Amino acid sequence: MELFDKFKIWVLFICLISQLGHGFYLPGSYPHKYGITDVFSVKVNSLTSIETEIPFSYYSLPFCKPQDGVKDSAENLGELLMGDRIENSPYRFKMYTNESQIFLCKTSPLSADEFKILKKRIDDMYQVNLILDNLPAIRFTKKDGYLMRWTGYPVGVKVQDLYYVFNHLKLTVLVHKYEETNVARVMGTGDAAEMIPTVGNTGSEVPGYMVVGFEVVPCSFKHNAESLKKLGKMYDRYPSAIECDPGAVDMSIKEGEPIAFTYDVTFVESDIKWPSRWDAYLKMEGAKVHWFSILNSLMVITFLAGIVLVIFLRTVRRDLTRYEEIDKEAQAQMNEELSGWKLVVGDVFRSPTNPSLLCVMVGNGVQILGMAVVTILFAALGFMSPASRGTLLTGMLFVYMFLGIAAGYVAVRLWRTIGCGDKKGWASVSWKAACFFPVGGYFGAKAPHIEFPVRTNQIPREIPPQKYPSWLLVLGAGTLPFGTLFIELFFIMSSIWMGRVYYVFGFLFVVLILLVVVCAEVSLVLTYMHICVEDWKWWWKSFFASGSVAIYIFLYSVNYLVFDLKSLSGPVSATLYLGYSLFMVIAIMLATGTVGFLSSFWFVHYLFSSVKLD
Repeated sequence: MELFDKFKIWVLFICLISQLGHGFYLPGSYPHKYGITDVFSVKVNSLTSIETEIPFSYYSLPFCKPQDGVKDSAENLGELLMGDRIENSPYRFKMYTNESQIFLCKTSPLSADEFKILKKRIDDMYQVNLILDNLPAIRFTKKDGYLMRWTGYPVGVKVQDLYYVFNHLKLTVLVHKYEETNVARVMGTGDAAEMIPTVGNTGSEVPGYMVVGFEVVPCSFKHNAESLKKLGKMYDRYPSAIECDPGAVDMSIKEGEPIAFTYDVTFVESDIKWPSRWDAYLKMEGAKVHWFSILNSLMVITFLAGIVLVIFLRTVRRDLTRYEEIDKEAQAQMNEELSGWKLVVGDVFRSPTNPSLLCVMVGNGVQILGMAVVTILFAALGFMSPASRGTLLTGMLFVYMFLGIAAGYVAVRLWRTIGCGDKKGWASVSWKAACFFPVGGYFGAKAPHIEFPVRTNQIPREIPPQKYPSWLLVLGAGTLPFGTLFIELFFIMSSIWMGRVYYVFGFLFVVLILLVVVCAEVSLVLTYMHICVEDWKWWWKSFFASGSVAIYIFLYSVNYLVFDLKSLSGPVSATLYLGYSLFMVIAIMLATGTVGFLSSFWFVHYLFSSVKLD
């Protein structure tokens, strides 16, 4: 049985590594089979902009509304926190039925407020986001010979001093046959149907189709006023031809004038299978860059591992071997000639300043780090696919709340360890660390505290003057963990702020593991350097040695704002961006600082438990 369990673990590990660049895609929903002429509708999401980062409801602009009224789709917590607001729309299709020049509505004459807000949204480059069968509409453009993919389409465009709105959509729905049957497939053209023979196995079932792609081409078209008068209701056919030229604009908006909206829809049978329909959105660009990021991290780890190896094998082990070989009389004489880290044996476990704050920060760091590891692992295995909107964020919150138990346990046990087993004040620490999850604190109070291997002197030892400020070295140590993740950080920031889909969670998981290793090594080396110069105040320094990476991430965030989000407009948007960035770096500081502190605590405990000093 044990052999079988090990085999399962190795299979899981190999599968994870083999899918680094892509991750598994375990679909977030089952395929929906549509019969020919089945009616289904497009949904709309919030209007978004990379200039303001503030979402607005689709119907905050004068767009056509459904005949049966606007209805919100069911949203999970993750969608709400991401600013998604999915609603129904008047865009209605019939499966495998091509329709053209379909009239939606003519708005009322634009009021002064509507005209002003429409111009504002165009200036801020807001995008309209359509959704069909859970797939966002994708738009293709060519620039310098390269084909570029975008989700959604712009509300409009400004040319010189005039504002133009995209009021005609050319929509293409890619479908894949659900079951191959020997029946004619009906290709509707709106007025008539064309019978096209198919080749396949004989069968009696009616063919069904799945939606595997959704593309949009927005156009600005000025409808003829006389033609509009002939249209009586929604979904009537516009009487004259509509030329959809995405490179030209014609429908300028003016105060006091209405806007007419129309659309075309074309169905195209595709070879894309349903599990692969997200490939157009998830095509990984820059795979070599991700591999370079990992190799860069491995180089840093190797360098630090060499230093740690030297410390353990050449320095620590040599000293410990000498102590084990001498007799008690010689040991007593050597104690009088001690130097370096041996001198702080009576102070190394002295309680740090603000011990409760340290316990709370370490507890919360365990909570955040555990959340990151579990969430990214599940995402790398494909359980949190983009087909299920908000699943990633919802999963993060759920895991975070559950790990509040671990936060309370670690915080309270560390509090008791610092207090040499004293339970006084544990409830306060548990409440601060785990807030509404104090259960872990209860178990931490019941668990035995970690015994210190040496006694602490009553009088603190004076720390000799240092040649350089110790905190300067601590802050500089954060550059090494930052070097392991700054490349991957660009893709993460682009996903959050530029609306790009991030799905290379296999790479991210590996980078996270490498980051943890680097943080542990950096803090361990810095702690050893401090106690070697008789600086026994290592508690907070070990935390911030690796936690100082947050400073460099925040500076990188500012750099990203200045050089990559230069189009971000207004103080509100900049404040929103910096506020979110600040929350992010605090969480990273707690997680990385906890790794550094726990590794240093283990190192110091191991080091002094092996020394025979009185």
